[in-house]
Amino acid sequence: MRRTTIASVTAAMLIGLDPAAAQACDGLRLVPGGVVTQVTDGDTVVLDSGLVVRMIGTQAPKLPLGREDYPTWPLAPEAQAALAALALNKSVTLGYGGEEVDRYERALAHVFVDTGESQQVWAQMHMIESGLARVYSFPDNRSCLDQLFAGEARARSERLGIWADPYYSVRAADRPSTLLERAGSYELVEGRVLLADRSGSRVFLNFGRFWKEDFTAVIEAPALKLFTQDGLDLLTLEGALIRVRGWVDDRDGPRIEVTHPEQIEVLAGR
Repeated sequence: MRRTTIASVTAAMLIGLDPAAAQACDGLRLVPGGVVTQVTDGDTVVLDSGLVVRMIGTQAPKLPLGREDYPTWPLAPEAQAALAALALNKSVTLGYGGEEVDRYERALAHVFVDTGESQQVWAQMHMIESGLARVYSFPDNRSCLDQLFAGEARARSERLGIWADPYYSVRAADRPSTLLERAGSYELVEGRVLLADRSGSRVFLNFGRFWKEDFTAVIEAPALKLFTQDGLDLLTLEGALIRVRGWVDDRDGPRIEVTHPEQIEVLAGR
């Protein structure tokens, strides 16, 4: 299901969703995948055909995987082990709902594992509800995110897996120095928008009075088109309490570039 609004429900409302309803992921192009022969990490599997599948919509803690000087993120081995316990040597169905191949020639798919029981297990939801992955989306792959956000909210409220580890804490927007320390990392940042302003082809959501020092969410022209298509006016977020997710960089203070609506969740109005 495509998200038609900014995530405008509170975490409490998400937690109250029926788990069975949250499992549904409709509208995908389903194809037989084959058998999982290798689990590379908590969001990547290899099939008996040799096809590498990146489990779209999620980001599990990362392993070095041969990258020199790359740290192992907390709980990365546990995430890999959990996915292996679910999917290794099992048949899977792949569900495509957007861009289907990335630049590394990996399939970008939702993975449904045949466990031998009456229903398949949606691997993405399994990892997120276990607290071993976060929702991680792209402008060209936005299917099934409502359900995954609901699963993440449940895991976060119960402090499962990564949500009990400070490395993955939701960051406060009013602490720019702390955010600068996380530059280059994928973060969830919460705060109240002090000013929502359009400048040329960009919209800036400023979380402090000093825009060259405080945290800012930046929405460029291509992303604005997606917001407009969804009937969303970012300027109405002024004064709202929101959560922004994305990669933090340091450009006139800490900031996150928002490329599609699902990166913003509205937690409370003005």
